[in-house]
Amino acid sequence: MQRNALVLLLILSLSLLTAGCGGGQQAGSSGGEYQKIKLVMTVNGTNIATDARIAAKFAEMVKEETKGNVVIDVFPNDQLAGGNATKGIEMIADGAVDLALYASSTMSVLDEHLLVGTIPWAFDNYQEARQVIDTTGGDYYAKLLKAQGITYLGSAHNGFRQITNSKHAVKTPDDVKGLKIRVPGGEVYINFFKCFDADPVAMSWSEAFTAIQQGTIDGQENGFSVTNSAKVDEIQKYMTVWNYTYENYLFVANSQIFNNLDPKTQEMIRRNAKEACEWGRDMLEEDEKEIKNKFVNEGIEVTELDEEQLKPFQEKVQPLVEVLKKKYGPEACEAFQIR
Repeated sequence: MQRNALVLLLILSLSLLTAGCGGGQQAGSSGGEYQKIKLVMTVNGTNIATDARIAAKFAEMVKEETKGNVVIDVFPNDQLAGGNATKGIEMIADGAVDLALYASSTMSVLDEHLLVGTIPWAFDNYQEARQVIDTTGGDYYAKLLKAQGITYLGSAHNGFRQITNSKHAVKTPDDVKGLKIRVPGGEVYINFFKCFDADPVAMSWSEAFTAIQQGTIDGQENGFSVTNSAKVDEIQKYMTVWNYTYENYLFVANSQIFNNLDPKTQEMIRRNAKEACEWGRDMLEEDEKEIKNKFVNEGIEVTELDEEQLKPFQEKVQPLVEVLKKKYGPEACEAFQIR
């Protein structure tokens, strides 16, 4: 009887141990409910920036669908990395952070081939960018990021980049000559402006507003959203819409963490990430129309270049485009349909 009691006690102990392991996954698969889990997501922008708004929308959608079982804690301004985006990317690669939404140019610290979509005039419009990235381009991103231990979940617009300045309207390549333009750094941006004999100045974005006010630089290049949220329209007179390069956000997850989630949770996250990115794309495109009208009403001279007006600019940068195409290689160019 004593031996039987010991056997029963051992069986009971093993049963309790098994119930304690993977209990969340079992609840998700058997009862139709999602496992209870909290995931951390980081973005670089402020609360009102496009990336932060997309992340907040994603968190809201996930909470609603899972009835609060899956919680996404969003940290804007790279709070977890002390404001350092490069450190933030290291954290997503190392698994210190679960999810992230970063610009492709920022993510390029992992692999410079992620910059292929920023080749000047790779895309003519947002619909073209959507179509390419949602097919072959996205597959290429996924391949590059997988090698870094990161799972690609989707892409959202950061926007086409325009130019503003305090000197004069930019309508021809000669109008760019001599302008001191703040750029974020990186060979695409710096070498682009050098093609026009401009003076590109790599500078932290936090310093750009004061530098424009003081006349240290003449202008900057950014999308409508960033130009508006930073209130650059209050200190610049001229804006040219030329869509010279496209920038996007990459919605990603740490692969080890993501793969350890149960399949139902993985599918839910993939689906909602993609839907949040689509929501963000629509939002940005609509916002740009409103912001452009706002700028015009404020008295800013907004010049929109048509195909014929763009040709001299495109011819000027064609040697640079060829260099970049060679650098990123045939596979990258084919994935982004760059001929």
